[in-house]
Amino acid sequence: MECKVTDLSVRDIRFPTSLEAHGSDSMHADPDYSCAYVVIQTDGEFCGHGLGFTLGKGTEIVCCAVRTMTKLVVGKRLDDIYKDFAGFWRTLTSDSQLRWLGPEKGVIHLATAAVVNALWDLWAKIEEKPLWKLLVDMEPEKLISTVDFRYLSDALTKTEAVEILKKAQAGKKEREAEMLANGYPAYTTSVGWLGYSDEKIRKLCKEALADGFTRFKVKIGADIQDDIRRCKVVREEIGYDKPMMTDANERWDVQEAIDWMIQLAPFKPHWIEEPTSPDDILGHAEISKALKPYGIGVATGEACQNRVMFKQFFQANALQYCQIDSCRLGGVNEILSVILMAAKFKVPVCPHAGGVGLCEFVQHLCIFDYIAVSGSLEDRVTEYVDHLHEHFKDPVVVKNGCYQMPKMPGYSGEMKEESLADYEYPTGGEWQKLFNEGKFKPE
Repeated sequence: MECKVTDLSVRDIRFPTSLEAHGSDSMHADPDYSCAYVVIQTDGEFCGHGLGFTLGKGTEIVCCAVRTMTKLVVGKRLDDIYKDFAGFWRTLTSDSQLRWLGPEKGVIHLATAAVVNALWDLWAKIEEKPLWKLLVDMEPEKLISTVDFRYLSDALTKTEAVEILKKAQAGKKEREAEMLANGYPAYTTSVGWLGYSDEKIRKLCKEALADGFTRFKVKIGADIQDDIRRCKVVREEIGYDKPMMTDANERWDVQEAIDWMIQLAPFKPHWIEEPTSPDDILGHAEISKALKPYGIGVATGEACQNRVMFKQFFQANALQYCQIDSCRLGGVNEILSVILMAAKFKVPVCPHAGGVGLCEFVQHLCIFDYIAVSGSLEDRVTEYVDHLHEHFKDPVVVKNGCYQMPKMPGYSGEMKEESLADYEYPTGGEWQKLFNEGKFKPE
């Protein structure tokens, strides 16, 4: 890897998903799934592709933040980056002026994720492996060398992390063969967006069952009577023998969350996702304690800003399901630290996905977790949303309700050039058409 980074570019890519209420929930009524799409060019054969997920407005802000990082990346030798990836990650997150915009949270961290995701995609392509395989094949000490343990040593030391990986060496080949044969279990959220009619929910539940899905999620939180009706509709279609998860998307106060979920307890929700502010660790702990007698777990992490907050969620017993997000944390390096902490605290990792490219990314992460870290599928499942995969060169494949193993080198985030041309905002052909039809107004 003697080559250097010669360019880092970013594009504002948006899809008009609000037109059909795709992605709608109790806090985000009209999302237009979007991303800051990053390409890292080198003077060698390969380039890296990454992205940071957004909901439309504000994507231009993330793009601007990415551009501020250009000088930190362009001109660097790849050997120097990957030999001390933890050190390079700290360089990105600890610039003495840029860090003031975080530190390690908010828009600047979304930009970090986009850049870091592209660097991992590049590394995997150079090694001619899909990302999950690159991670699985690394020696424990090498893998741990990519993680910045600052702020974590009171919960997880490097020595402990290496031991977790070494302990999981036994059975790795068998688990990899199992994944290749069967895939990783998924649940579908596509049946339960808040803006969907009851008739559409019934239709989508029937289709998902026919496709082999056995786990389903319903968006809730805006109106209790509406939620009771919609949960009833889903249970009528899927029965009570299959897990049904619920997701409030940060809607409630703490006591409100408890009272609301007790009313929905007869529908046997497997978990309540993001019941309150994603920053309220003690609030999540209180909700977890109150709902335990009802058999309802608490899941969160989609909007958890960094590894430090995850550390405290684990320490406070504030979540029963850890939902890493590939574009909220600062890329794979930081996600590895959370997966390892989850293993130590014995909390199942159930990644958040959907959006633009999130399914393509997280399939690698959950597969790695099973093969090389946890060695368990008990109470573990990864979100799947059936939107926008056609825009990727290596889209996810789900069969019989399971993610199939990606085999192409890279992190699966490279988009088709025609999709980029059509959906770049605001100049893309599809957006110009929508403006002319009066369906959207340029910002």
